[in-house]
Amino acid sequence: MTTKQHKQQLLNTLYEPYQKCLECPLGFLGRTTIVFGAGDPDASLMIIGEAPGKTEDLTGLPFVGQSGQLLAKVLFQFGIEKKDVFITSAVKCRPPLNRTPTKQETSICKNILLYNQIAIIQPLAICTLGSIAWQTLFGENIKISTNRNIIKFFQNIPVIATYHPAYMLRNRKKLPDFINDIKKALELSKMI
Repeated sequence: MTTKQHKQQLLNTLYEPYQKCLECPLGFLGRTTIVFGAGDPDASLMIIGEAPGKTEDLTGLPFVGQSGQLLAKVLFQFGIEKKDVFITSAVKCRPPLNRTPTKQETSICKNILLYNQIAIIQPLAICTLGSIAWQTLFGENIKISTNRNIIKFFQNIPVIATYHPAYMLRNRKKLPDFINDIKKALELSKMI
């Protein structure tokens, strides 16, 4: 069994008890699918977003809507495909009307799933997309515009924060910053 197969097996075992998760309020608020994450279970870069959106909730895959398409284009500029990294979110269920997940929701999901995903995948670097993903890991509120491109360590793994791709779709003037941050995350993970 390869390392990748072993890690995928560990992820499958982690996910199994939560296929119909009701641990937090999101389990009762109309989600269609639990979006655990996707990509290479042996990836050297892990990307963490906020929460699944409508398209993700319908497909069960992270970052497949417009935000995901933008992320894929930026990764591809550096010769990386989405399948080569591991992508997940702070919470695995879509909040109603795409609202921001509550601290209770992110706290429960990080403790039962996100921290375990990180432990299994053991990425060389993590890139958080938006302030909620960063807050979920570190428990501190930040403003991305003043904290992007700063490296902080989570369990000895370098973490860099950048804008969420959904924000980029509304604020194209920040796109060069987003591209540079993704490049730095890829460099930290030794993918480029």
